[in-house]
Amino acid sequence: MSTCSVSKGCFVFKPDSKKAKASSAADYFSKGNTDSEDSELRFDTCQLLWKQIKCETEQLQEDLNKKLFDNLITFLRQSHSDFQKKKTKWACRMKSSEIPTAAVVLGVNVMDHDLTFKSLSEVLHDDVTPFVVSLRSKECPGIKQLLQKLMIQLMGCHVDVDSCEEEYSKPSSNRIRCSVASLIDWYRNITKETDTESQCRKRVFSSRHLESPPVVVIFKDLESFTTKVLQDFIFISSHCIQEFPLVLIFGIATSPMIIHKLLPHTVSSSLCIELFQSLSCKEHLTKVIDKLLLTSQFPFKLSEKVLQVLINIFLYHDFSVQNFIKGFQLSLLEHCYSHPLSVLCCELQEARKRTETLSHSQCENIRRLPSFRRFVENQVSNKQTVLLTDDECLKETTQELLQDLHTYHENYFPILCCLHAFTSSLPKYPLGKQIRELYCTCLEKKVWETEEYESAIQLVRMMAKDELVVILEKCVEIITSSPSEHLKIPSEKLKQYLDQFRNLEEANGGQEEPISSLQELQKKTDLYHLQKTLLEMKESRKLKKLTKFEMLRFEVVDFVDGLVRNYLAPAEMQTLHEVMYFSAANTLREHLNAAPRVALHTALNNPYFYLKNESLKTDAGCISNAAPDICIAYKLHLECGRLINLVDWLEAFATVVVAAENPNSSVKDQIDDAIHARFIRAVSELELLGFIKPSKQKTDHVARLTWGSC
Repeated sequence: MSTCSVSKGCFVFKPDSKKAKASSAADYFSKGNTDSEDSELRFDTCQLLWKQIKCETEQLQEDLNKKLFDNLITFLRQSHSDFQKKKTKWACRMKSSEIPTAAVVLGVNVMDHDLTFKSLSEVLHDDVTPFVVSLRSKECPGIKQLLQKLMIQLMGCHVDVDSCEEEYSKPSSNRIRCSVASLIDWYRNITKETDTESQCRKRVFSSRHLESPPVVVIFKDLESFTTKVLQDFIFISSHCIQEFPLVLIFGIATSPMIIHKLLPHTVSSSLCIELFQSLSCKEHLTKVIDKLLLTSQFPFKLSEKVLQVLINIFLYHDFSVQNFIKGFQLSLLEHCYSHPLSVLCCELQEARKRTETLSHSQCENIRRLPSFRRFVENQVSNKQTVLLTDDECLKETTQELLQDLHTYHENYFPILCCLHAFTSSLPKYPLGKQIRELYCTCLEKKVWETEEYESAIQLVRMMAKDELVVILEKCVEIITSSPSEHLKIPSEKLKQYLDQFRNLEEANGGQEEPISSLQELQKKTDLYHLQKTLLEMKESRKLKKLTKFEMLRFEVVDFVDGLVRNYLAPAEMQTLHEVMYFSAANTLREHLNAAPRVALHTALNNPYFYLKNESLKTDAGCISNAAPDICIAYKLHLECGRLINLVDWLEAFATVVVAAENPNSSVKDQIDDAIHARFIRAVSELELLGFIKPSKQKTDHVARLTWGSC
């Protein structure tokens, strides 16, 4: 079709009738994969694992929020009891002038607040009131915008389009003024009880809603709201609280004191505030790690470095549990995408079935694994030859090794929890206070070979009887709940020790020195005095006869130490651990850790990296005239010192832009207004990005703000 025309005009090209087939997620997964064998099966494995993990995390989030939501529902049901009972006493009228307010402290994990408030709105809408409004600070720069958002969300909330409510179910800014009086009239009409409207009202309210349901207004980010907006809204609402049952919910990220900083006493005195505290983000992360990683339910695991990357991002960047879960999802996706043997990262029974159908190339992939090579080297020569040549023998051995890996995980996590129970209350926390710290240490190395472990064992050997009994009860509960068959004997042994401690005579327990209790040692916060006391106690035990309690205590500690040495070997020592453990920490760090300077330097120095335009390909050190102007100016500025002469810079810029087209012409003659404009724009963009700034030393120079390689 030709677009030639004498006059200017618009030419319409109708799209082809055949619609292009939309690419699915599986197509993107297999596209560009160097090893496309079993790519669909690996994608299905990834999808199934993530579906299970997502269900577990959502259930965990619901369980953690249940207590907070139940308390809020109780508060809302009681807040307007006087309004529902229609009392006329003077004291009740005085009390009703205060607006019931729930201050919900959610912590600094701002990224997770939206999900919490979304769940809260759904719960309140189902069980308390159909009138729930969520407001953001950026949507309410003034009181007029706040009232407008309030009316739009209220008058459109699950109201049937009937004659009795038509005026209020479809609000229009032309017919209804954005005022509190309009809200009061709307509430009266929507909740009035008459025989003619009883049927209509049943469709609006559920049987679980209150008789006169309150209007709940949620301020998601209280700290970001303008003080003037909050003051005006609270002042206006407090004068009509007797006719309009309003409840406020403040979402607070910092401290409840922010309410008194934002609102003066004359305004805050109109609020009847009750404080609600959610679970801290660190405790929430501990629950998530326990659910996702410290269990044999999910075969996919993270290596020590990968887990440390996710934890560091959580602790030093955003405190967002949801971002941690997304990082876990990204690790799972990257593992299934890049590792051909991730097809075996599934339930044990399914993995056995898939092992039987492995192709020869997949068998070769198993033989190339470092852990499998180490396993083959430890076999006799005949066995080595068979494993390296016979695929059927390899498949049988792989099934056995996968079973061993599954058994290893079943034994590993209960013993890890037991070790954490013994060491989490020790002075100075030699192995960490949180279980994630202990888990990272155990993943990285043999924990029993570290100095911290030796120090922890010495402290455990000086625990008092009451402390040991409590810890042993916890360990028995942990191991008993484990499905592992190999831990039944250790469980029975710990029960025997627990019974022996309980049957000890009180006289034996009183013979030990008071300093042997960790409660006394914890008072010695000075590390020098603590070590000195430990050495003195060690020497004194050599000179005196041990009591029955001390002998039993040493026996218990030695038994626990044996369990640690038998079951807490690092995952890297296990054969075929590469199938289940994702260890590409650098890849994950590139995706999650923002490095804007590096990305910006790459884009300006090598635009082909992002644009994928063949004309932008150049040799190292060369500058292409086809590159964007800002890229040309940036590469030229890298060759300059601290001060850059604008005239020289312009001539060099014009040389690159013009000389390639007319190599015989003079550069100065070719510097016209168009090149001037392009150069000025490129320099302005570099200044905006922070690479240069005007210099007061010389008027025709600019100062370079970056120095050295990026």
